[in-house]
Amino acid sequence: MPAITEALNRLREGNRRFVERLLKLPDRLPSELSSGQSPFAVILGCSDSRVPAELVFDQGLGDLFVIRVAGNIVAPTQIGSVEFAATQFGTPLVVVLGHGSCGAVTATLSEMTTPTDGASRNLRSIVSRIEPALKPLMERGAWDDQDKLMGAAVRANVRASVQQLKAGSQILEGLINERKLMIVGAEYNMQSGEVTFLDLPEELA
Repeated sequence: MPAITEALNRLREGNRRFVERLLKLPDRLPSELSSGQSPFAVILGCSDSRVPAELVFDQGLGDLFVIRVAGNIVAPTQIGSVEFAATQFGTPLVVVLGHGSCGAVTATLSEMTTPTDGASRNLRSIVSRIEPALKPLMERGAWDDQDKLMGAAVRANVRASVQQLKAGSQILEGLINERKLMIVGAEYNMQSGEVTFLDLPEELA
């Protein structure tokens, strides 16, 4: 897994620079990439304006294949986009990047505790994709600490998206089995800017 390890290390190092305010975004001209691209990682992240993947990981033009959608949910279009990057560019690493204070997760928790009838069906489609991951948390009963509930909900949603990517595509499953691709989850801390990777294999933790 050398390519996967290298990709993960590049993201870790880039995030360290971001946290320490030592950014060194690669200075590439658009014309240098006009003939093609070879991104080393796919980031499936939330649309939240406070979590731009290229800045969070201190990467430049052509480095990351970024897919952004509210709540970092997985639908057929997102799976197809990941398949495209993995097969066309040989990108070895996919990161599902969630974050604290996620509006989509907050809205889902709110809808689960106090259902409403006014939400548009488009917004409801986002909530309905997040809700199954959060049901086990809500079934435990009332949470005394809402911050802990929110943190657990964000991580549960990330892990659900990771599993949906792994199980939603024969193409991705084949690449994973051949050890040419790894799909992992991560959480962005809104206060520190630090990214924590979740459930990594022991050799990469």
